[in-house]
Amino acid sequence: MKRYFGQAYGRVQGVGFRYFVQSAAKKLGLTGWVKNMDDGSVTMQVQGEEKNINGLFIKIKQGNMFIKASKFTTKEINCIDAEQDFDIKY
Repeated sequence: MKRYFGQAYGRVQGVGFRYFVQSAAKKLGLTGWVKNMDDGSVTMQVQGEEKNINGLFIKIKQGNMFIKASKFTTKEINCIDAEQDFDIKY
């Protein structure tokens, strides 16, 4: 079990990015959250099996016709016990 903090920059606000991340994370069995930041970036914390986290990060880097993360940084952090869902924070 691993947990990562991630921050995405680029065309990531106003294009459904948080829902995109939440949907992909849930399909991969991950927990955590995703949130828009005032500087135009989007931050997230993602927890689960490392191979599934890597799968999510690949999807984020690929984006889609609306989403384009021009920069995506990650850092491993401590896991959180008893987290059971992947939420969008407002």
